[in-house]
Amino acid sequence: MSPCRRGTAAALALTAALALTACGSQDGGDKSSGGKADDGGKKAVAQGGKGFGDAAAKTAAMGTDAKPGRFPRTVTHALGKTEIKAAPKRVVVLDVGELDNVASLGVKPVGYAPTEGDEGIPGYLRKEAGNPKNVGTINNLNLEAIAALKPDLILGSQLRAADKYKELSTIAPTVFSIRPGFTWKENYLLNAAALDKTAEAKAKLDAYEKKAGQLGTDIGARNAKKPTVSMVRYMPDKIRLYAQASFIGTILKDSGLPRPANQQVEDLAVEISPEKIDSADADWIFTGVYGDPGATKRDSARSNPLWKNLKAVQAGQAEDVPDETWYLGLGVTAADKVLDDLRGFLTK
Repeated sequence: MSPCRRGTAAALALTAALALTACGSQDGGDKSSGGKADDGGKKAVAQGGKGFGDAAAKTAAMGTDAKPGRFPRTVTHALGKTEIKAAPKRVVVLDVGELDNVASLGVKPVGYAPTEGDEGIPGYLRKEAGNPKNVGTINNLNLEAIAALKPDLILGSQLRAADKYKELSTIAPTVFSIRPGFTWKENYLLNAAALDKTAEAKAKLDAYEKKAGQLGTDIGARNAKKPTVSMVRYMPDKIRLYAQASFIGTILKDSGLPRPANQQVEDLAVEISPEKIDSADADWIFTGVYGDPGATKRDSARSNPLWKNLKAVQAGQAEDVPDETWYLGLGVTAADKVLDDLRGFLTK
């Protein structure tokens, strides 16, 4: 097929895709990092479901066998194989995890889809990420805006945007991980494979692992027994105790910091009511808030006598932490900042 005909075919395919998108619902359920599936059956991040537990191992098996510096390269990912003809220069990222990943590798994306209710670039990434154009939100992508940027690579996840993969692939080569969250390290290496920056990504992960290990060693040297850490997040319609299969859960595990028994589960989180806030008890409690605190149950939980009687609260070891790094970060830059925060709290 001639280049002209190929261009016409791609344009027609995208036009049709946009028409279909305009007619359908794009709400991905919970507009933060979890919740119920929407009416179309699209799963939200908090739901484990089939394939949840082995998502990291499956993602680790993805990538490319292309040698460094070699293009074209074919990348195996969650939805198949994608050929990338040349080193990407105009990258669109569809979630904060991908934004963190590319920014940490020296790539300033041309487009970015933030979470609902937060249209800006996360504060901790503003310098590294540059000024990418808004292309909708994680659950409501604007395909026209993405196409207008003329990207040469799109990075996202199956969980977030599987229903848009075909349309996105008509715009540019598209590489999807399985899901965001506890798979953040594997996602990082997958994104790096598409960008031909695997060596840089491995070096940054190695530095993170050493930093986490040293933190655990230093805390252990200061305490006869390492303190338990409880992770509480207030959201508009729920309170969560974050567990092992979460971004923050992996960081605490890498640091060797113990968790209360009720948070030692291989899931994203355990949901509780304000009346059950005593189940958050631990030596240290770190709390995050998604969005407007007034729209959550934080105040009612903290006004409960059960909260005031928790040993961490009575000891002055209940701290508010930045939600954008501890819970929404999903990348090595955020993980590094969480380690700094933990050191500041636990070794003072």
